[in-house]
Amino acid sequence: MTTAALIVAAGRGTRAGGEKPKQYQMLGGKPLLRHSVEALLGHGAIARVAVVIHPDDSGAYEQAVAGLTGDPRLMPPCLGGAARQDSVRLGLEAMAHDLPAHVLIHDAARPFLRHVYIDRLLAMLKQAPGAVLAIPVVDTLKRDDSGYARSGVERQGLWRVQTPQAFRFSDILTAHRQSAGLALTDDAAVAERAGLAVRLVPGSEENFKVTEPEDFARAERQLLLRLADIRTGQGFDVHAFSDEPGRKLTIGGLVIPHDKGLAGHSDADVALHALTDAILGALGAGDIGQHFPPSDARWKNADSAAFLQHAVSLLTARGGMLAHADVTIICEAPKIGPHRDAMRARIAAITGVAVDRISVKATTTEQLGFTGRREGIAAQAVATIRLPG
Repeated sequence: MTTAALIVAAGRGTRAGGEKPKQYQMLGGKPLLRHSVEALLGHGAIARVAVVIHPDDSGAYEQAVAGLTGDPRLMPPCLGGAARQDSVRLGLEAMAHDLPAHVLIHDAARPFLRHVYIDRLLAMLKQAPGAVLAIPVVDTLKRDDSGYARSGVERQGLWRVQTPQAFRFSDILTAHRQSAGLALTDDAAVAERAGLAVRLVPGSEENFKVTEPEDFARAERQLLLRLADIRTGQGFDVHAFSDEPGRKLTIGGLVIPHDKGLAGHSDADVALHALTDAILGALGAGDIGQHFPPSDARWKNADSAAFLQHAVSLLTARGGMLAHADVTIICEAPKIGPHRDAMRARIAAITGVAVDRISVKATTTEQLGFTGRREGIAAQAVATIRLPG
């Protein structure tokens, strides 16, 4: 029996603040939405994942899922409607041609979805047409009477509902069609209105929804607690200047004006090569030569950004993140200072992390050695990564 997942990401998230909708703001170096997409794609029982987005967010969505679109299980995004309920219905309609047996409906703003909860929800669908994650209310409840606390509300039997919410696909699609135009609070309410029984599955405080600006700080703390295996890798690379006419000088992902380029099988970007080796070293995954041997014609004049992206993909495949990278470029010429910030921005874009996690520095050897004689350029890098621990 096939299971699909629908991520609702069409809202504006204005309460979270920021210059862009919260689902595209960064959490641990990745857009908030990407955490949910990766969690659902990472579960073996999920055959299809679709994301419902706002019509204005196509570009932001493509950036958020860059590198994941090659997975055939990730469907093209669906355009949402005026309200969340409309967006869910439109997303379900887009999935209807596949007719999955089950569907999980999840909010993009809940980035800490663990697979164990998906397992529990799907198991509950053997007993009922719907199941939702929820947490029992333990705090005393009061009514707001013009700013004053008034008589309490009986909390026994009350639960705070989370997502994902799981349903038998045909049942929830029919229920949403019947409720089109209504303003119901969540998909469980849509199911209940259609007469479908919805079971409660105990959830976790960890699976909270990012709503207010301070929630991003809480999410960062929680993310770092999950990524408790901290490792450091070191990389070093050197290339001589080339005598090849017209050879461009590429450093830090940028073409730098200079009278000579660097000799090498690829574009000979010493900075990206050193950083690639640093990440591979932290992972215990060998070195750049093992992954991209210079004897392979495919890498002739290749853009070294592909090498760095490969190292980062190995890191993210293990559920990790690049916490920080520090690159030092060693040369007499050209001057690196004028290009430093652009290099930081380029490396941040390649690795998918915030620019404040990237450091680029330059130094000379006081005219000593091969760099001092202007025979070539060297670079060293240190990468700090975090893995689940």
